[in-house]
Amino acid sequence: MAAQPDQFDPHVTSAYPSFQVLENVYDTLVVPNAEDLTMEPSLATDWETSEDGLTWTFTLREDVTFHDGSEFDAADVVYSYNRIIDEELNNSYRFATVESVEAVDPQTVEITVSQPTPNLPALIGGFKGMAILPEGAADEFDLTTEAVGTGPFTLESSDASSTELAAYEDYWGGAPSIDGVEFRYITEPAAALTALENGEVQWTDNIPPQQIESLEGDDALELATTPSVDYWYMSMNYARPPFDNPLVRQAIATAVDREAVTEAARFGAAVPNQTAIPEDSFYHYDYAPFDPSTEAATALMQQAGVQTPITMGLMVTDEFPETVTAAQVIESQLSPIGIDVDVQTVDFATWLDRQAQGDFDAFLLGWLGNIDPFDYYHAQHITDGSSNYQGYSNPEVDRLLNEAATETDEDARKELYDQAATLIVDDVSYLYLYNPDVVQAWVPGLEGYQIRADKAINFEEVELP
Repeated sequence: MAAQPDQFDPHVTSAYPSFQVLENVYDTLVVPNAEDLTMEPSLATDWETSEDGLTWTFTLREDVTFHDGSEFDAADVVYSYNRIIDEELNNSYRFATVESVEAVDPQTVEITVSQPTPNLPALIGGFKGMAILPEGAADEFDLTTEAVGTGPFTLESSDASSTELAAYEDYWGGAPSIDGVEFRYITEPAAALTALENGEVQWTDNIPPQQIESLEGDDALELATTPSVDYWYMSMNYARPPFDNPLVRQAIATAVDREAVTEAARFGAAVPNQTAIPEDSFYHYDYAPFDPSTEAATALMQQAGVQTPITMGLMVTDEFPETVTAAQVIESQLSPIGIDVDVQTVDFATWLDRQAQGDFDAFLLGWLGNIDPFDYYHAQHITDGSSNYQGYSNPEVDRLLNEAATETDEDARKELYDQAATLIVDDVSYLYLYNPDVVQAWVPGLEGYQIRADKAINFEEVELP
């Protein structure tokens, strides 16, 4: 992996490197199917909805134990969800319509919602940020460094160079075929590829983009690609002039040539997009108002009345190397309109901390593993959303997003998200860049691994040659 986890509390972290590890340690009630990302049973064996859509009843799997030996039951689900809600943790927005989570009996959980919430399974099962912990876990364990899940592997140790997992013999799905997994943190893609080719590692997702095409016929490794459900973007701080000026943001959005950024960062393994959702999704919205033009961008800067040149710090991390490459291209594209881009390359932990503190002019990164349109737009753009670090606020966007979250008709729901996306793009809350492919490689003969559009990394069925 390119980057190391920032911590291991699934309810608190928002870092993809953390979830690469936690995917193998924790479980959720339901889980995305690897083929089409529809929800299927995990810790819940089945579920049903009341006729009015306001009560969801989940039947829980029996004979499941946590890594500390305690038995899993409904009280653990109630504890986990209420912890997220009551402490307003990272994913509390996913429970916006939830009025109560109750244990009917040890094997049954009832979730009551204030309005029909058709995407509730995706909200609680889309990724391991909604993991089920044992009741009272936050008081008994240091969840930033310890993990107590029901998944196929236990967290054994972690430091700056690697994290080690061990197979959990009592895993409800059957003990993994391998004894454990060691995640090594190799920032430089060329070094990660060399480690794979030399047999030092058996799997990586840190492939040099410029080598993808040439590696497709390489018998020394297995290369797999698939369109992802991710998007990469840039965002500016609304609390810092002149980026609070919509004309300045629109000038920047007009100056950025997404085709050039995408080619430099991904070498064709991505599709430029001015909205978030990829083109193969039902919810894709073909809206692209910004034609790259230095002249038009300059005119917008003049209209904004901003005295140029100005400096914009653009925060990236070398633990996701494509952010550095993309930022360098954007730097060259903004210079002609009087914006001097200061590319600030920091480690990912610093990046996350500065984002949380609002200590940035602009930043560049991606949102990974999205499933429902709610995942693409809600927390990032609703006023005071948990991931709205840029400080965007538009009452009409709030109305549209809240209405879309509870709309049960799929066509009507898409129309609401299309309207919201129009405003988000026009306001440049996010300056969307591209949707990348998932690219991963492993040693020949490794069996049981499946590449996924949501980039969930699952090793429980892997067999080594």
